[in-house]
Amino acid sequence: MKNILVIGGSYFLGRIFVEALAPNPDYRLVVVNRGNRPLGLEGVQEIVCDRNNTTHLRENLPSLSWDGVVDFCGYTPKDVRNVVLALPRGSVGHYIFISTTSVYAPTFLLPIRENGTKLSGPQPELGPAAGYGFQKWLAEQTVSTHARQLGFPCTCLRPSIIYGPYNYAPRERYFFDLIDRNQIVILPDNELALFQFVSVWDVAEIITLSMGNPETFGKAFNLSAEELISYKRLVEVLEAITERQIPTRTMPVPEIDARRIPLPFPLDSHLIYSGDLVRQTLGFPYMSFTTGMQKTYRWYRQTTTHSE
Repeated sequence: MKNILVIGGSYFLGRIFVEALAPNPDYRLVVVNRGNRPLGLEGVQEIVCDRNNTTHLRENLPSLSWDGVVDFCGYTPKDVRNVVLALPRGSVGHYIFISTTSVYAPTFLLPIRENGTKLSGPQPELGPAAGYGFQKWLAEQTVSTHARQLGFPCTCLRPSIIYGPYNYAPRERYFFDLIDRNQIVILPDNELALFQFVSVWDVAEIITLSMGNPETFGKAFNLSAEELISYKRLVEVLEAITERQIPTRTMPVPEIDARRIPLPFPLDSHLIYSGDLVRQTLGFPYMSFTTGMQKTYRWYRQTTTHSE
């Protein structure tokens, strides 16, 4: 049996990962989080603890050797350091850090690959999220440094835009809600912005395939399906999966900004990443965008109260 320590794991990506592995008798899952969203899954041990309370974490973790440590909620170097130092030396078989493609500096060299230039500081233009990508990059470096010093392998996974069940970010749900209410979907009047997605199921499976796999040790991987999606293409997919004609209206980007219409994806810039390395390394086929969105919409309909 493989012992897997999950840091976070109660919501969105972490939850899908835990739900997928929980029925498998080959895994023993221990989930550490603050207890705000208990999983209540059979066979999953949950430990309520703030990862930054290293004393509490050290005292409450089972005395096990961990075949895999999967860190879903490390956002800063301190977050990583506190977990790594709370684990007995020699107890970590493989540390997988969930990062983000936001670690990359803006560039016109597309698609962005794993060796692309990283951020050198915060991005003030992003407002409250100014430090997110830079801190994630610093956290990646902290994982790598501790892995070298303490002698355990690590892997950093950088998803692009994740979608799927339990998504707390107002991404696909923003459009599902408009469609459900038969409201007009505002789109930018330019069709230049292209972006990429990865389903939450794909990310969860990639994590599982990476665990203990020497081919992933000491490496970072973009997780991004091949399809390039524009707002117009997104609407086409939504019409196909909902079997409804969606009313739309185009609007200049400055007007969208002025009206604070919360479109969740880029309006006038690309977010294009190569996810080929992990596909080649693991022999992994990404789920098609239409299939993934269809599964997501089905879950949305099953879990949301709708007014007629």
